Amino acid sequence: MLVSLSIRNVVLIEKLDLSFDKGLCVFTGETGAGKSILLDALSLALGARAETELIRYGADQLSVTAEFTIDKKHPALQILSEQGLDTDTTLILRRTLTKDGKSKAFVNDQPISVGLLKEIGNTLIEIHGQFASHSLLNPANHLPVLDNYGGLTELVETCRQLYEDWRNKKALVIQAAEILQKAKADEEYLTHAVKELEALAPQKGEEEKLSTRRTELMNAEKITESLNNAYMILSSGSNSTVQSMIHSAARELEKTNRFTDGSFDEILKTLDLTADSLAEAVESLEEQSANFSDPGPELEQLEDRLFTLKDIARKHRVAVDDLPETLLNFKAQLNTLYKGEEELIMHRKAAEQARLDFITKATELSKARHKAAEQLDKAVREELPALKLNKAHFETRVEELPESDFSATGMNRITFCVSTNNGVPPAPLNKVASGGELARFMLALKVNLAGAENIPTLIFDEVDSGIGGATASAVGERLRRLGQERQVLVVTHSPQVAAFGTEHMNVTKETTADNHILTTVIPLTAEKRLEEIARMLSGAEITDQARLAAQTLLEKSCL
Repeated sequence: MLVSLSIRNVVLIEKLDLSFDKGLCVFTGETGAGKSILLDALSLALGARAETELIRYGADQLSVTAEFTIDKKHPALQILSEQGLDTDTTLILRRTLTKDGKSKAFVNDQPISVGLLKEIGNTLIEIHGQFASHSLLNPANHLPVLDNYGGLTELVETCRQLYEDWRNKKALVIQAAEILQKAKADEEYLTHAVKELEALAPQKGEEEKLSTRRTELMNAEKITESLNNAYMILSSGSNSTVQSMIHSAARELEKTNRFTDGSFDEILKTLDLTADSLAEAVESLEEQSANFSDPGPELEQLEDRLFTLKDIARKHRVAVDDLPETLLNFKAQLNTLYKGEEELIMHRKAAEQARLDFITKATELSKARHKAAEQLDKAVREELPALKLNKAHFETRVEELPESDFSATGMNRITFCVSTNNGVPPAPLNKVASGGELARFMLALKVNLAGAENIPTLIFDEVDSGIGGATASAVGERLRRLGQERQVLVVTHSPQVAAFGTEHMNVTKETTADNHILTTVIPLTAEKRLEEIARMLSGAEITDQARLAAQTLLEKSCL
C-alpha cells in the first residue's frame, strides 16, 4: 500500500509530505484547490509522462517520491528481480524533472528507465475516474481476474502444465516427421552408397599400405636389380663369397678343435647359425626377387583400387581412412529410416493423448469459469441499482475458442461486457462512453473482485460525478467496504461519500506573504472534518443546520 507521498515544486505545491494508512482516505476541497495536482504528482512517481509545465513557477526542477510497502509475493518484486535490481518489501519510487525536460526515475535509489517505473507502478496503484485508464479496460486482463475471483488458480496451473506437455509432444512429432522426411529424401542415395561401400569393403590404414606397395612396384626394376646383386654376392660359388668364407673358417676350426677339449665349440655353433641365417637370407632374396619379376598387372590392379578409394572418399567428402566409419553412419541413417515410421507413430500417439488430457482439463476449467461468471454477474448486478445504474446490465462473456487458439490458459476468451440502457446488447467494458457510469461500473466490479486482484491501492477520481443523495451514499458505502480489503483513495465533491472515509484530507489554496498561491493538504481532525462536510453541504456559509446534517452523515456512515 501507499505509505507516504512527498511532493516538491509541482504546479502550486511547493513542499508537501503526506502519510497514509489502510482503509478509505477521502480528499475534499473547493473546485480548483488542487486535488488534481495531487493525482498528477502521484502519477509522475508511477511513470506517467512528464511535462515541464508541471514544474512550479520559479523552481528549476520538481521531484515526487512515493513509498510503498508490499508483501513478498507482490509482482513488483519479480519485475525488479528480472532486471537484476535489489528487491525489498519497501519500495520507494522517485521521479525528477528539470526545466530542460530531462527526467530521471529511481526505485530504492537505483536508477531505472521511466518505462520500468511505469511497469512497476501499474502493479502498485490503479486509478479509476472519468479520464483515467485502468487494467479492467483491457480485455486481456479479464481472464486472470475471473480465474482469481473463482478460486481457479490451481486448475489453471494444472491446465498450463498439460498444455506445455502437449506442446512439447507436438514438437517431438514435428521433429520426428522432419527427420523421417529427410531420411526418405536421402533413402535412394544412402542405399546406393551403402551397396557401393560394402562392395568396396574399405579398411582403415589401407591407403597407406597401397601407396607403399605402389611405390615399390613403380621401382621394381631397381629393386630387382639390387636383390639380384645381393643374391649373387651371397650365393656365388666363388671362394670369395661369404658362404665360402664361413665354411672355410669352420673347417679350420674343426681341425684345431680336435686338439682341444671343445674350446671352439661355441664359435663353431655361431658359424653354423650364421650359415643357416645366410642361407635363409639367400632364399628370401630369391623369393622377393620373384615378387617384382612382373609388376605390371599387380600395379594396375593396385592403382585401380587406390584411385577408386580416393574417388569414393572425395565423393563423400571424407578421408580414405574414414570410409569404414562413413559406411557405418550410412547404415545407421538407413536404420533410422526403417525405425522412423514406428517412432513417428509413437510420438503421434503420445501427442494425441496429451491433447486429450489438456482438452479434458480445459473443459473442466471452462465449466468452472462459466460458474464463476454467473456468480460474478449476479453479484455485480445486485450492486448496480444502488449506484444509479438501474437500467444497466453486466455480463461476463465466456467464449469457447477454436482449437487453433487454445493456449496455456485453456480454451476460453473472457470479456466483461456492459450495457447502460434496456434493449441495448452488452458491449465490452471499454466501449462504455460515460466516464461517470464507467467509474461506478468499476466500483461495482471492484467491490466484488476485492480479494481477486493483486493491486494493493485503488484511487477513484470523482467516482460520484453526476450523482447525489442516496446514490452517493451507496457509492460511499461501497468504497468503505472496498477499503476493508485494500487501501482506497478517493477524490470527491460529495459529502455523502466523504462521510465514509476512515481518513479525511482537505485540499486548500493559500496565499503567501509574497502573494504566491500554494496548494496544501491538511489531515482533518474529527472537529475539522465535521466543518468540512458541513461546508460541502451548505457552501461558503456554514450553518448549524449544515453541521447537524454533517453529523448525521458521519453517524450513519459508522453504522
